[in-house]
Order: sequence, then C-alpha cells, then structure tokens
Amino acid sequence: MSARFTIDRLGAQGDGVANTEAGQVFIPFTLAGEVVTAARERDRATLMAVLEKSPLRIEPACRHFGDCGGCALQHLEDAAYRAWKRDKLVHALKGARIDCEVDDIVPCAPHTRRRVTLSARRSEAGLLLGFNRHMSTQIVDLDECPIALPQIVGALDMLRELGSLISATPKPFHMTVTMTASGLDVAASGSGRMGERQRQIASNFVIHHGLARLSVDGEIIIEPKKPVIMFGAAAVPLPPGAFLQATEPAEQTMTDLVGQHLSRAKKVADLFAGCGSFALRLATKSEVHAVEGEATALAALDRGFRYAPGLKRVTSEKRDLFRRPLTFKELNAFDGLVFDPPRAGAEDQCRQIARSDVPLVAAVSCNPVTFARDLAILLTGGYRLRQVTPIDQFLWSPHVEAVALLEKPRKRR
Repeated sequence: MSARFTIDRLGAQGDGVANTEAGQVFIPFTLAGEVVTAARERDRATLMAVLEKSPLRIEPACRHFGDCGGCALQHLEDAAYRAWKRDKLVHALKGARIDCEVDDIVPCAPHTRRRVTLSARRSEAGLLLGFNRHMSTQIVDLDECPIALPQIVGALDMLRELGSLISATPKPFHMTVTMTASGLDVAASGSGRMGERQRQIASNFVIHHGLARLSVDGEIIIEPKKPVIMFGAAAVPLPPGAFLQATEPAEQTMTDLVGQHLSRAKKVADLFAGCGSFALRLATKSEVHAVEGEATALAALDRGFRYAPGLKRVTSEKRDLFRRPLTFKELNAFDGLVFDPPRAGAEDQCRQIARSDVPLVAAVSCNPVTFARDLAILLTGGYRLRQVTPIDQFLWSPHVEAVALLEKPRKRR
C-alpha cells in the first residue's frame, strides 16, 4: 500500500530520506524537498510517483535509469550531484575531527568506464545481460549504458552470444569486461564447468570477434592477444580478474597528484601496489619498492618494468600488509610513500607510517570513512595535510575516490 512522503535529504547511498513518526524511510530515485508516493516495506520504499518535483531534478541520461541499479543519481543536476559527492568526503573528515580544505571534486565524464562487471543469466528469450535491478537479483537487460566506453556498449550483443556459449548453469553469473590496449578482455565467474566441445566453440567465437582473452573462474580459456594496460610507458599484462581503476582519466588524475607530490623523493615505497599503476609511473624519477599481497599482480608489475624503457629500479615484495604491515624501521629507508588499500583502509599500516620519519606520504582511498580514520592516525603521528582532492570515478554512484598529500619534517640522524 502506498503512502505520501516528503524527502528531507539525500542519504549516503543516494536514496532520498524521509523522516516519519515511525522512523526514517529510504526511497531511491528521489531528491530533497520532493513530495512523493511510495510503497513502504519497513525502512525502505519503492517510488510510485513524484507529486512535487525538486528544481534540481533533470532527465536521466539512460532509458534504464530507475529500473537498473547500476546508477543512483542520474536525476540530480550536475553541479548539485558533484557538491553532494564532495560533501561525503567533507563529512567523513569532520567526523574524524579533521579540519582541512577540500578541493573541488574532479568530475567524471560519461562514456569513460573501461571495466564493467555485468550480471548474466540464461532465459527462454536468450541471455539476459546487464546490471541487477535496484535492491534485487533480477537482471535488467541492457540496450545502452552511458557510463561505459562505447567499445563496451557496442559489444553488448556480441557479449550476449558469448555468454550463451560459455554458460553451463541456469544460475546467474558474472562477466567482467575490460577494454585494454589489445582489445576486450572477458572474465566470467560462476558460469559453470564447460565441456571440451563448449570450450572449442567459445574459443573459435573469441578468435572470430577479435577479443583479447576469455577466462572463466580465473582459468584462461583462450588468449589470442595478451591483454595489456599502459601505466605510463610501461605495458602491463593484466592478469584475469586483477584490480584496475575503473576509468583511465581518474587513474591519471590520481597518479599525477601522487607523482607531483613525490617528485623529490629518490626512493619510494608503493604499498598495496597492485599491478603497478603508481609504481611504474613513479619509476620515471624514483627508485620504487612495490609491496602487494597478490603474486599474479606483482608478476605483471615486474614484467611491465622489465620491458619499459627509461625506468629507474623497481623491486617488489609479496606481503600481506593487513597481517604484516611494513614496520616504521623498514619505512625509514624511504623518503616517499604512497598507499592505496582496499575499502577496509590501512589502519595497522598507518600506525607504522605515523611512527616513521618518511617525509612525503600520499594516501589514496575509495572509502571516505576509512580514509578519514587513516588520515587521523597520520596526523596524530606528526604529519601535516597539504592537499585533499576528491575524484569522481564512478559516475552517478555514491562512491568517491580521494587523494591526500601529507608531509612530515624528517628527523636528523
């Protein structure tokens, strides 16, 4: 049964929040100040109609918006959207009692997402391929996607055919599609065990359509062209399923900020280094020691380094920094440092950094809450914030990246 609600504000995930006598109600695809009707179920509700529109409401860029759960905020005017996303970082910093200037957010253009993870499932009408409906496991079959690169959107029908060929289960599975310098790399997971005949047909399909690689659950089925990502001058062979920043412009912005800050450092540590997006760019000016827990990522980084021209020495170390962070004594061998951890942040590692006398530190994060917590640890240890920059990498979503640049006067020995 539907009821009438007045939206008081936008919540952290981009849902409208209505305050009622029975508690808060979260209503997707609504804006502050709007009056709507919605069908309530506990603390969530499904939007039925907008009775009074916000002046900030605009026409969404995609016909699937409102059904597809991939985007939360296509209906919000651009300047207000950017301000809301920047405020997520500002509020997180204030919550950690950090008073600092925060730069304007670096915007994300449409049609720049180079990696998308699509849901897929066989149906009587063919393979469904798209994103899940909001708060549901039901798949919205995509005809368009204004966040993704045109090369990926243009390949949707071909990817449906490929998904049908590799599917060996009636259950939903995932297809991660990455645009690389060598072509599209497709990594499926949960699609079931393929028979030999099925593998051969899928391999022939991949060759015919010029794909770089097909892998299923981490196993390479066929790799006509090794998928390569350029990190500066280094061509890095991307392992199946390896972490990669979602858009190249956001990655470039982050590496430019970090590179400028650490440009005076002769010896740099790159913690949570992944495949080397920071390390291999920093190596144009500095010796770099890259630390990462995934062996395949380190192998890709090392190969990129060995075949790239003009780089200074890059060493690597496989190490779980959550269980065994670099100690402050180990860190004191460096005069610059960058860390870019997963969403959980790097609390224990930051406690060691705070005790060190590394003069230049760059912190990168995709989670404002853990980012603020980690920065507070560094500030307590004597670091000073020089700059905090929010970066929009996941367009029309509630996610925001951030880069902080910090300094500490080096102790005399």
